[in-house]
Parts: sequence; structure tokens; C-alpha cells
Amino acid sequence: MARIAIKAPCFIILHILAVFTIKPALSGGLGDEFAVVADHDVLGFHGDYTPPSPPPPPALPLPPPLSCEDLEGVGSIDSTCELNKTLEFDGDVYIKGLGNLYILPGVHLSCPFGGCFMLVNISGNFSLGQNGVVVAGTVHVVAHSVSLIDGSLINVSGLAGEPPEETSGTPQGVQGAGGGHGGRGANCLTDNEKLPDDVWGGDAYSWQSLDKPYSYGSKGGTTSKEEDYGGEGGGRIKFEVESEIEVSGSLSADGGDGGVKGGGGSGGSIYIRAHRMIGSGTISAAGGSGFAGGGGGRISINAFSRHDDTGYFVHGGRSFGCPENAGASGTYYDAVPRSLTVNNHNLSTHTDTLLLEFPKQPLWTNVYIQNHAKACVPLYWGRVQVRGQLRLSSGAMLSFGLAHLGTSEFELMAEELLMSDSVMKIYGALRMSVKMHLMWNSKMLIDGGHDAILATSLLEASNLVVLRESSVIHSNANLGVHGQGSLNLSGPGDLIEAQRLVISLFYSISVGPGSMLRGPLETASDDDLTPRLHCELQDCPRELLHPPEDCNVNSSLSFTLQICRVEDIIVEGSITGSVLHFHWVRTVLVHSTGTVSVSGLGCTGGVGRGKIMDNGVGGGGGHGGKGGDGYHDGIFISGGISYGNAELPCELGSGSGNDSLAGATAGGGIIVMGSLEHSLSSLSIDGSISADGESFGERIRETNGRTNSVVGPGGGSGGTILLFIHALVLGDSSIISTVGGHGSPNGGGGGGGGRVHFDWSSIPVGDEYYPLASVKGNIHTGGGLGRGRGRAGENGTITGKACPKGLYGVFCKECPLGTYKNVSGSDRALCQDCPFHELPHRAIYMAVRGGVTETPCPYKCISERFHMPNCYTALEELIYTFGGPWLFSLILLTVLILLALVLSVARMKYVGEESPAIVPPRRGSRIDHSFPFLESLNEVMETNRIEESQSHVHRMYFMGSNTFSQPWHLPHSPPEEIIEIVFEDAFNRFVDEINSLAAYQWWEGSVYRILSLLAYPLSWSWLQRCRKNKLQQLREFVRSEYDHACLRSCRSRALYEGIKVAATSDLMLGYLDFFLSGDEKRADLPPPLNQRFPMSLIFGGDGSYMAPFCLHNDNILTSLMSQAIPPTIWYRLVAGLNAQLRLVRRGQLRVTLGRIVSWLETHANPTLVTCGVHLNLASFQPTASGYCQFGLIACAVENQNLPSSIEGQDGLLQPQEQPCLPRTYIDEPVDLSVVKQPLPLMTCKRMCGGVLHSKSFRTFKEKKPMLYPLSFIVYNTKPAGHQDLVGLVVSMLLLGDFSLVLLTLLQLYSISLMDFLLALSILPLAILYPFPAGISALFSHGPRRSAGLARVYALWNITSLINVVVAFICGLLHYRNHSGKRHSDSNFQSWNFSADESEWWMLPSGLVLCKIIQARLIDWHVANQEIQDHSLYSNDPEVFWHF
Repeated sequence: MARIAIKAPCFIILHILAVFTIKPALSGGLGDEFAVVADHDVLGFHGDYTPPSPPPPPALPLPPPLSCEDLEGVGSIDSTCELNKTLEFDGDVYIKGLGNLYILPGVHLSCPFGGCFMLVNISGNFSLGQNGVVVAGTVHVVAHSVSLIDGSLINVSGLAGEPPEETSGTPQGVQGAGGGHGGRGANCLTDNEKLPDDVWGGDAYSWQSLDKPYSYGSKGGTTSKEEDYGGEGGGRIKFEVESEIEVSGSLSADGGDGGVKGGGGSGGSIYIRAHRMIGSGTISAAGGSGFAGGGGGRISINAFSRHDDTGYFVHGGRSFGCPENAGASGTYYDAVPRSLTVNNHNLSTHTDTLLLEFPKQPLWTNVYIQNHAKACVPLYWGRVQVRGQLRLSSGAMLSFGLAHLGTSEFELMAEELLMSDSVMKIYGALRMSVKMHLMWNSKMLIDGGHDAILATSLLEASNLVVLRESSVIHSNANLGVHGQGSLNLSGPGDLIEAQRLVISLFYSISVGPGSMLRGPLETASDDDLTPRLHCELQDCPRELLHPPEDCNVNSSLSFTLQICRVEDIIVEGSITGSVLHFHWVRTVLVHSTGTVSVSGLGCTGGVGRGKIMDNGVGGGGGHGGKGGDGYHDGIFISGGISYGNAELPCELGSGSGNDSLAGATAGGGIIVMGSLEHSLSSLSIDGSISADGESFGERIRETNGRTNSVVGPGGGSGGTILLFIHALVLGDSSIISTVGGHGSPNGGGGGGGGRVHFDWSSIPVGDEYYPLASVKGNIHTGGGLGRGRGRAGENGTITGKACPKGLYGVFCKECPLGTYKNVSGSDRALCQDCPFHELPHRAIYMAVRGGVTETPCPYKCISERFHMPNCYTALEELIYTFGGPWLFSLILLTVLILLALVLSVARMKYVGEESPAIVPPRRGSRIDHSFPFLESLNEVMETNRIEESQSHVHRMYFMGSNTFSQPWHLPHSPPEEIIEIVFEDAFNRFVDEINSLAAYQWWEGSVYRILSLLAYPLSWSWLQRCRKNKLQQLREFVRSEYDHACLRSCRSRALYEGIKVAATSDLMLGYLDFFLSGDEKRADLPPPLNQRFPMSLIFGGDGSYMAPFCLHNDNILTSLMSQAIPPTIWYRLVAGLNAQLRLVRRGQLRVTLGRIVSWLETHANPTLVTCGVHLNLASFQPTASGYCQFGLIACAVENQNLPSSIEGQDGLLQPQEQPCLPRTYIDEPVDLSVVKQPLPLMTCKRMCGGVLHSKSFRTFKEKKPMLYPLSFIVYNTKPAGHQDLVGLVVSMLLLGDFSLVLLTLLQLYSISLMDFLLALSILPLAILYPFPAGISALFSHGPRRSAGLARVYALWNITSLINVVVAFICGLLHYRNHSGKRHSDSNFQSWNFSADESEWWMLPSGLVLCKIIQARLIDWHVANQEIQDHSLYSNDPEVFWHF
């Protein structure tokens, strides 16, 4: 290592100001004074508390500048000089030039002596390479740009020179205390005569120059007189850069460590001025560790543009002698935003960082006290004013004044006061003015001392005050909290309390569950600041009835807690005090968990105090009712008297009469809501409002240090609840109580009840009347119980304002029916009975709005068939209109005679004319399938249908469900039934043409799939439209395009009449009907019904919600079945079967089809067997994809022999599955066991084919669709009845659904436009379509149309759940994103996350619930529309067939 000795005449460098003679650019930074703010005579305890500012040091000469050659470098200082060798200096270093200076990687420049400084003043660039090190007492660099490469270090730690004169940064004595600078040094000394806050080490200094710090740190103290073990103070680092500085390395000005025998030195000073600052290095001026830690230093950064996250450390040093008391934090000042940060890096401390006089021009923007830093404003009077935030977080503490001198006054002004896990203490009075005050698990403690003049603190927050997570505002004096926005105590532990508390000017106040407003304090001492209660006054204090309008804190008034000029008050927690007053308040809402209480907070003595014997046994206090007498040894001790005005009460409850007696009880306090001039608009109570007297044992007082439990005082009397209100709502669980307290078990009397008065602001009368109160809760004013042989107190009073005419009672209700009231008053006896003789014998009295005020009392007739005013019938009115019974009889006789004459003449003139013939019934008219018919009409209709079916040969069903994936198609090879009337080859060609025509185009299926993804109801409509078009194409093809070449009949080929295409109404089941044309000359065709058995009857639909299974019954089928079954029975059977098929659900076919089998066996077959027919449930035509149709197999039951081949439909039933034989007529009873034998199943993938019965269902498998879970929400049900009621509820839910949709969209729009568009467009606008679809369904004409539209409405309703899920996901992502941002900064609690957002799930969840309920009600509505006859679902076959 090279060593250079600088030859110069004994230069002792004390300050860098001497550079002025060399470079004028240094004039702004080198002439700063070491300023100390405070008056030495202000507070003279503990040494020099705030020393005066020292005089500026004289300018000293600089050593000769060193050249690049002197530094053994390469190049020139005036161009570029590169230092590549490690150098150690033994004196101050001065480098000056016009070029660049580069200290290459790994090079060390050191001057390891206290106070040694290095000054680099160049016009170019300065660079410290990787792992390069500069060590000195002061490092001052003036350059165009500076680069401190990663791994580089500028270290002035523990190399301080002498601190400024006349400062007390270095502690005295041998206590081993830490040195002070930006923060005080710690002191581990324990002094029982001083408070912990009054014990510290070295003091703080250089407050006024914290924006441009340039002071050395102070040395720590020692624990030995022989040797100084204290750590040295930190040095100074200063950069003045015209352009850019890169701080990727480290700048260290920490105090030196003192070990276990010496105090740590305080941190030094670091000041950086540049236009731009980058890099993520560290800048540290922390205090040194030792027996007691040193205070932090000062850092100031003045950089216009900053881009990287540089680490700053100004915390105090660790204390080995007292680990819980580290050195106080120093200061970090950011000059561009003008923000001050006090951060102790989570080291706990009892030592203060002093905040002295704040600048007035310009104001600081923000002040941050963080991470267990402890700051103090230690003046008699001080103003803390910032333009932005004052933020305390993470265990920070800010105190105003001194703990032993609580006579100071302070002002705090800021935009926002944010407190998170922190404490603010005020010793004296505080005048706070902020726009927003937010507290999270924090405390504001105000100690007003004992000076009544300085005992009032005012906290004003113009926009918002929020307390959360057990935050507390406490004052042992008077406290006013004012604002213009909201005051919110959020939850358990949140508390605002004072001896006298006034809260005013807020728009709304919310007292959350478990939170409290309290005044006076629960453990208040009897000092000058404790409110005095006027216990001996019998007159009502004027301020309770006519309070002042200014809402100021006035200790001369009787209020202990007043809420003034507030719009809305919501109470879910507790409001407690002795005299509570709600003045100029609009609404008060007390939730079920809320309480407003003055119970036991009234007078111990008072006007109605009970008498007390020498042994302590006494009577109860009196108020609204007399106190109960006490009893002892055969003597009754009188209870307190009743006092006060029941019509306008405002007195405190009285107690047991002796405050010095252990166990003495107090009466209830006073609650006044409103005033004579300004009443409450609305008071709604679900919780409690109480002013109960105190019972013995609730609070045991001590006398001479011992609790006396032998005494027996009486209970306190109830207090007063005076309500000036406009409207009142008492919920089911609400309580208004002024009951008396219970006496002691030793014979104490019970306290008398208190008083409750309702003073209504205005009582409407006549047609404008409306009920003033809705009372479902309880109002208690009973007396307390006497114990032992003591007597109970008398009940108190419940009164109301005198009611006008027609009204009575406390709540001014209308007089009972049949009474009237023509005077003012509230007594029930004033409502007199109406004169009975004025009431007609067919009339009853009727209610009149506002009550009846005069006679005669209004009445009405008992029925609409009687007419006013005499309640006559129409005949009686007619009789009395014509003069009474006798005269009316005469007139009537005359009219009869005249009419007889006229009729006689008419009969004679028209005699002999024939009456018109009866028109015969129209041939071919259809029978209504839902109602019974006359036998003659049945016979006529049966004849018509038999004639129509004479040419029908066979019905051939299409396979497939007529969908894009399962189009209709016919099997090749004609069935046996038509093999004789068709050409097989031509038939196969016909089948090919039909199958080709029945197939859908690819684009039709593509449109369907796209619509299924975008809006399923539209895809259903598209499918139905395509099905309808496909059916029309098939009909046109068979009717006009196809030449019927497959038919053998020449007549059929010529007339195109041998084949017809038809389908069920749901367009899912199609079929071909084959007819004879008359030229076949076949006696065996068409076959009769008995030859068609077993006959297949396939169901339409697929068991889904939109297409339930249904047996299609047309004229041909009816005519065929009428050959064996009477039409009325067949129609009833089809109606009942279709009603049961409605309940079959796709996805649950095993269960629901089993019910169809049971219904056939219990309802259908027992009746049909008399006709020789038996029905079985079966599956048909399984396709390659697994689709299977369901239907019935009709067969005869008499013959037990099975034919060799039976084909239910196109030969699909195997020979071993043949269920029955053609019908033969016998007279013996039918053995049903033949047709009930279980038949094997043939499986087709997951579907089954064949007859279905109870045993076959065990192996029945079904492929459940992807949307199977939705079938539990939307499915066909039995009719529920109450059609009008169901429609009404559906209408209400539809409007509620639409309202929730709009709120949900509004919530999403408030989050982001993207979330709004996502919820609206996935699926596109489906969330809005249920409303118009529901309106169209509910207000359509005709049951069938209404049911169809309701199904579409149900589809839109269930489809819109996808939009709701999208909205839910958007809300969840937004909530998690904000939650992550909220916890990303560990230094403080974010206040930007609205409480509202934590809650985002509520609207989507309500919408899901609403839609599920809607779906259920729509199912009932559809069932009510489609099934008008409820007997179709009867479990009793006799009821079912009795039509």
C-alpha cells in the first residue's frame, strides 16, 4: 500500500466552507450553520435540553490540491485520471481539476482518522469502481456526475470530528448512555424519581439544518472513569452533483459501537443534491450499538428525479444493557416532496426523536413516523402543520408535550392523519384539523392535566373519521370531535371516551358492533374535570329542552355526552353516559346489538333518595314511582319520594342516599333525543335504550380499603328517557327501559321506576293521519324488587304528548272501532261509545282515518247486497220507493193484470206456428280430451274415427331426435306390416332420399353450436326453426315431389296419397303413415286392432325441460284404440299418462321411468284389462350413438301363448322379448301375471332397448348430459295450485332479479369497464334478457302460449347464471388484487381499500339465490298452466277415473 505524506503547514480543517475561494458552486452547501432550535430557558431539566445554535465556524484554508501523479494514477485531473492503487493518507485530501476521476475496482483510499476529510472538486465525472472503498471522517464530492458501482463503499462510520459547540450530543457521567444527533441516545439508567420519558443519553441537535445536514455525530458515554469506552460518532458525506448520481454501492455514516462497556455513538450526516438519482444501494446514518444505543443521524436527499429503490437507515443503535430501549431514530428528509421520515427499523425504544419547530414557508408535505420510532414535540406550545399526510405506523409513537407538565397547547394540521398500530399522546390540549383521520389498532391518549382552562381538546376531520381494530380516542378532560363527513367506529374495541364528549357536524355516525362512545369515563375520579350532576334540582335544566345551537364544548352545561347536528346515527355498539343528548339529529337507528344506556349513572343521592338507617339498611330511590320501603328488625325505612313532571320529564334518577356507603346504588341518568325546536325525524330501535336504576351488587364501592357487604341499601330509581320525535319504530327485540334497581338481600327496598315520555313533533289528523309508531318491542318502567322483607318500588310513567280529537294513547292511535273522541287528551276513557240507536240493524261501524271525532259515527252495511243509508235490500228499496207494502201491492196487482191481457192477445195471434228444427251435431267434430262426454256423442265420434282409420295400414317412426347430431332417419328394409304394399328396392331408394333430405346442413349445426355458446335460448329457437323447416321439406317432398314409386298400388302412385309425413308438436318424433288406396284387393288389409298387437306407441320429446316426454294422440291412433277402448277412457288415460310423463327427467330416467311403470300397473292396466289391453313401458330404436326412444307397447292379455315373431317397431323387439299375443275373447278372469313377467333387455351402448320393468331398471344405464346439475333447478313439476299467488311471487322476483342485475352491473362498472363488459357480454346480454322474457310469459293470453313462453323465460333465467358467475369471478379477482396491494407495504396499513370491496360477493350471491328461486316458481307456473286438472296426479285410481 502506498503511503503519501502531504507536506503542508499544519492545516486543521474544521469545516468545508473554505472551498468557497476555490469553487463558487460550493457556496450553497458549505456555509450551513449547525443550528439548534429551542430556548435554553424554556425547559431546564436534565441538563441542556435545547441548547442554542452555535456560532458559524470561521473559514479555514485548504491543503494544496493533489495531482493525478501525486495519487499514483494514470492520466491527468484536467482530463481523465484513473486511480489503480490503494492509498492511505495521513492528512486531509483535496483533489481539484477540470476532468474526470475514476477509482478503479478494488482500489481503497483511506484516511482512517477522526475528522479527516476528503474533498473532490472536479468538473467531470466521479466514479468509484466495484469493491472500491473510500474511508475518511468527511467525504465531500463536487462533480458533474457520480457513479458508485455495486459493491463500492464510502465509509465515514465512527470517524466523526468534533460535534458543533454548545450541543449536548455526548452524554456526561459514567452511565454508558448513547450519543445523540438526529435522535436522542438511549440511557439504561433506572431512575424511580423520573418518568421513563425523562431519561435519555445524548441530546438531539441540528434540527434546523436537517434539510442540508452537515454535522458530525456525537460520541457515546462510558461506564468507567478510567477509560472511555464510548463509540465515536458518525462522519459526514456530501455529494453536490449537477447531473446524475448512481448509488449502487453503500454510503455509511453510522455511529461507532461502544461494546458492553460504552454507549454507542450517534449517526452522522449524509446529504445528496443531484438532478437525477438511480441505483438500489444503501444509505445509512444509524446509531452505534453499545451498553446504550446511540441515536440515529440525519439523511437528506435533494434529487428531482429518482427511479430506483434505495435503502435508507437512520435507526438508533441497539442497547445491550436494556434491549427494549434502543437509541432514538434519526431523520430522513426527502427535499423534492418535502417529506420527513422517522423510522427506527422495528427496534423498540423509550427514547424520543425531537420534532421541534416545523417550517411555515414552504410547508412540509408529509411526515412519516414508522417502525417503533418514538417522536416528541417537547414544547409548551407547538404547531405541527403539513400539507399532506401525517402517518404513524407499525408501533410508532408521537407525543406532544411532557408527561409531568400537562399544561401545553398544540395544533395539528394536515390533510390526512393516518395511524396504524401506533400511539399518539398529548399532554395538555390539542387542536387538530385534518380532512381525514383513520386509525387501525391505534390509540390517541389526551391527558388534560388538572387545568380546567386548558382541559378542552378539539378534533376536527372534515371528511372522514374511521376507527378500526380496537382503536381508541381517550381524554380525561373535555373533548370535541367535529367533522362534515362520516364518523365510523367499525367494530369491537373501538372507543371514543372523555369526561365530557361532544360529537357534532358529521353527516353520519356509525357505532359498530362492540364499539363505544362514552362520557364520562368509566373510572373517573372526583376532580375538577369530572362533570357535576345537578342532583338536587327539581326543575328541568333549560339546556335539555332548549339546547344551544352552536354545538360547542361547554363545561357549564349539564351534558356529559352530546351528539349535535348530525344527519344519521347508526348504533350497533354502545353509547354510554350520564346525561346523553341527541340534538339536531335527523334519524337514529339502534340495531339489535346496539345499546344507548345511562343505567346506574345518575345520582347516588338526589331529590328522591331513600332513607338510610345507621346500619346501612335503607329504602329505594324514588322518581317516576315511589321507592320501595326497606325493612330491618321490624321497622320499615321509607323509600324516596316521587318527583318530576310526567308530561315533560328531564330529571336524574335518585339513588340509595349515601355515596360514602359501600354498595350504595345510583339512579339512572337522562337520555334526551331531540328538542322542542328540532325533533328527530325517525327513531328506529331493534336494540335497547335504557336508563335503569342500579341494583345492589352491580357495583361494590370500597370504604377504608375494605368492602362492606353487610349493609343493605335500596335500589336506585330509573332515570328519564325524553324523546322529541316525529316517527318511531320498535322492533321485535327492542327495549326501552327505565326500571328501578333491586334492593340488597338484607332488606333493601326496590327503586322506583323512571319516566319515559314521547313528545311528538306533529300529529297528523283527519285524512292526513298516519301511525306515528310501530311498536313490537317492550317498554319497561317497573319498580325494582325489594329483597329480604323490603318492598318493591312503584312503577314509573310512560306518557306521550296530548293527542288531538279522534286519537288516544301514548302513541296517538285511532280510537277503537265504535267509539269517538271529541276532546284533546291521551286517556283511553276519553274515547266514548257511539250511540247504538243511530246504527241500522244491518250495519256495522267502520274505521275512519284519523279516528271519529263527532257523532253520528260512520258505518257501513254488513254486505254489498244491502244498500245505504238504511241497509235495505233492492226489493225493500223498491217497496219503500213506491210507498210501502200496501201501496206497492196494489200497483203490482194492476201491472199483472195488464201484462196478462197483453200476453193473451199475443198468444191468440201467433198460435199454430212451428218451432224451428234442432240442428244436428256437426259430423267429424273433435272431442275435448280433458273433459267427460255424453255416451251418445261418443258413439257418433267413434263411428267417424273408425271410418277414417279404415285405410291405415302401418305407422313407421323415424329414428333419431331430429337434432343436428341425431337427424331423423329411417332404417332400410320395409317392416313386415307394409311388405305386401311396397316394392322393397324402391322402398330402400325412398328411404335413402328421405334420409338425405332429413339430414341437416353443416352450417346449420355450426350456427346452433355458436348460439349454444353465446345464448342457449337462441340456439333452442334456432333448433326448433330448423326442425319446423325440415318437417315442412319432408311433407312437401312426400306430398308433391316424390312419385310414390315404392307403393304397389297404382291409385296411390297416381294420387300421391299412400304415404303421409307427420310429427309430434315438439318436432322431435316423426313418423310415416301408410294407407291403402282401395285398389289393393286385400281382405286382410288394413289389419284390425287385434291383429296389430303388440303395437308400439312411441313418446315424443326427450325428457328434457323444454321437451318432456308425451304420448301424441291423433285421430288415427284414437280411432284404432277405440276398437277396444272407449274413447273417454282412452282420452283420460292419455291425459293422465302425459301428466306423469311431464315428471320424467333426463339424467334421472331410472327413478322417474320407474314411477311410470308403477302408474301403468296401478292406474292404467287394471282398467284397460277389462278391455283386453295391457300396456308396457319400453325403449325403442337404439342408434349407433346411444340415443334411444321410449314408448308403450300395447298388447292383448287373454292368451298366454306367444307368437313366433313379434315386431313392435321395425323388428326391434327380439323374439324372447315378446310381451303378449293377439287378443282372443274369453269370459274367464285374466291372468295378469302373463304380461307382468320380466323380459330381458338389449343394451345399446349406455342405453337400453326392450320392455322396461322393475328388475330391468337395476341394469339400466343412462348417459347424463354435461348440464345435468342444472336439471335439479329447472325441471317439470306437478301443479302447485294458487296460480294467482305463484304469478304474483314470480312477478316480484322478476323485478327483484332485474334490480339486482342493475346493481351488480353498476358494482362491476365501478371496479372497471372491462369487468362490466365481460359480465355483460359473456354470454352476450343474457343477464338482461330474463326480464323481457318473463314479462312476455306472465302477460300472455292462453295457458298453452303462456307455458311455452315461461319455458323460454326459464332458459334465459338459468343461462344468465353464467353471467353471474363471470361477475363473481371478476369481483373475486379484483378483491384479491387489492388485498395483495394492501399487504405489499409492511410499514403501514393501507387506507385506500374500501371496506366496501371486502364485501364484493354479496350481490352476485343474492342474484344466484334469486334465480334459483325463480326457476322453482317458473316450474310451478308452467305446471299450473299446462295441467288444469289436478286429479290427473291422484294416487287413488278411483279418484283418477272418476271424471
